[in-house]
Amino acid sequence: MNYLKVPSIFVSMDAYNDYTAIFLLLSPLCFYIIAVSFRLMDNSALLFLQKEILVDSSNVSLKAIEEQIKSSADFRFKKQLKRALLFRKLHRIFIIIMIACLPVTVITYFTLF
Repeated sequence: MNYLKVPSIFVSMDAYNDYTAIFLLLSPLCFYIIAVSFRLMDNSALLFLQKEILVDSSNVSLKAIEEQIKSSADFRFKKQLKRALLFRKLHRIFIIIMIACLPVTVITYFTLF
């Protein structure tokens, strides 16, 4: 008699280890890509140049952004600077998460294989 084989919904332990390894290997890269996209959305240097405020480089310091938020009277400019500041902080958070994931990824990779 031939019985119909029904695929199991449970994943074997080897497949689970493979999926975990793939996830852990790619997670720092994904966090890095997200961090870079937030950095690209930060356009604080352009905002300063549009207001005719000269900056030394395209990497405007957080202190300069916060000073302009406090001293500026233009509501729209303040809103744009706050958004740029948010993007800068999100960039920093995702870089920290990426760096924190690297040792976990390496340790897990060598213990699984």
